[in-house]
Amino acid sequence: MILGAHRSTAGGAWNAARSGREIGCDAIQIFTRAPQRWEARPLSDEEASRFRDACREYGVQCVAHDIYLTNLASADGVVRERSLESFTDELGRCEKMGIPYLVTHCGAHDGEVSPAIRRVGEAIRQCLERSGAASVTILLEGTAGQGNSLGSSFEELAEMLDAAALPEHTAVCLDTCHLFAAGYELRTAEGFAETFAAFDRIIGMDKLRCVHLNDAKKDLGSRVDRHAPIGEGLLGEDAFRILLNDPRFQEVPLLLETPDPDRHGDEIRLLRSLAQS
Repeated sequence: MILGAHRSTAGGAWNAARSGREIGCDAIQIFTRAPQRWEARPLSDEEASRFRDACREYGVQCVAHDIYLTNLASADGVVRERSLESFTDELGRCEKMGIPYLVTHCGAHDGEVSPAIRRVGEAIRQCLERSGAASVTILLEGTAGQGNSLGSSFEELAEMLDAAALPEHTAVCLDTCHLFAAGYELRTAEGFAETFAAFDRIIGMDKLRCVHLNDAKKDLGSRVDRHAPIGEGLLGEDAFRILLNDPRFQEVPLLLETPDPDRHGDEIRLLRSLAQS
């Protein structure tokens, strides 16, 4: 089992590896740059090397999360070009830092879903070619379905993977809160089995490379993305107990994105106890 959490890179990305290990992480997720800004400070060779060394020293795997502004589905010329430029830079940073997975939100459509899905596929191909990031796999994150966001159904995720047509460089990240909000049942053994039977049929379990572990403040099918601490939301402990005891998830990084980073150590200990129950 590979448990971890999103960690702060304050003071240098290498500090995330240390703080992750201190709270019991086997893996961490980080932003390689400020997530709310298009502009990014260049990443030096020394910084990248220190991060790689820290991950080795503390024995943690790493996943990166793209900035929030990226919209690879956008039809707006300015937004699209900024997204392409930023995402290309992000891929290059991951390559340099030795980070194998880059999670990105799929973006939002303007009312027409099919053209937006095609634009996502085209953007992925362009950015991978521009960046030359041969060792990085892009993980499309499933969404809760708020507004015009893409990726709330397994079918849409599958269509975007098909549109990218780069199976060696694309896969999926799921989020337990997003799944629940999008209408996928996880709280019962039967519902959980049905959800992942559908995922396996439509996408394939081999394409699941990361899971964000979050409880949910809003109910099943609400299409509202509001994370809650583990066991304190409407998913409850049972959903996580089922997931953690499913052998299909043993080699998949399972990463907390719950609201209070100061509680992540306690939540990791709770998750480990659920895995043994």
